[in-house]
Amino acid sequence: MKQLQLIIYYLLISKLPHSRLNMIFNKIRCWYVCRVLKIMKQHQENYFEDNVYIGNGSKVTIGEHCHINENVFIQGANIGNYVMIAPNVTLLNSLHNYQNIDIPMIKQGGVENLNSTIEDDVWIGRNVIIMPNITIGKGSVVGAGSIVTKDVEPYSVVGGVPAKLIKRRKECVES
Repeated sequence: MKQLQLIIYYLLISKLPHSRLNMIFNKIRCWYVCRVLKIMKQHQENYFEDNVYIGNGSKVTIGEHCHINENVFIQGANIGNYVMIAPNVTLLNSLHNYQNIDIPMIKQGGVENLNSTIEDDVWIGRNVIIMPNITIGKGSVVGAGSIVTKDVEPYSVVGGVPAKLIKRRKECVES
């Protein structure tokens, strides 16, 4: 049954037009990922745009009042509440082994199920890549085009390749 639900998602639901054309398409996608696939908590302010990759759905959890934009690739992640993910973001959860130089890398296998955690109230900018097993702390902002290779402390603004601390949001409020 789950396989059929995923086939319907990838062939039909994920291909519905963007909500800029008509909000009904977003409502259908949200209903499907919340009620049928059960990977997202139901909330009237959820956005789940077109062409979002979720693998087989078993490694993805999404909180409530989240905005997931188009062309997002979620290999596996635990996403909190009030999270905004811009277009073309990649959340990885597996790595290739490459340590042994006597064996071709393609034959060394890999490590899977290294889900990242995106805590509540996080904003991830366009074209960000988040490597496996990373935690993005509560209230953080990840700048567009960044590659996140290390955990991000709560209320941080990070950016760059690799992503580095730019400032802390709490300092912005105190200034």
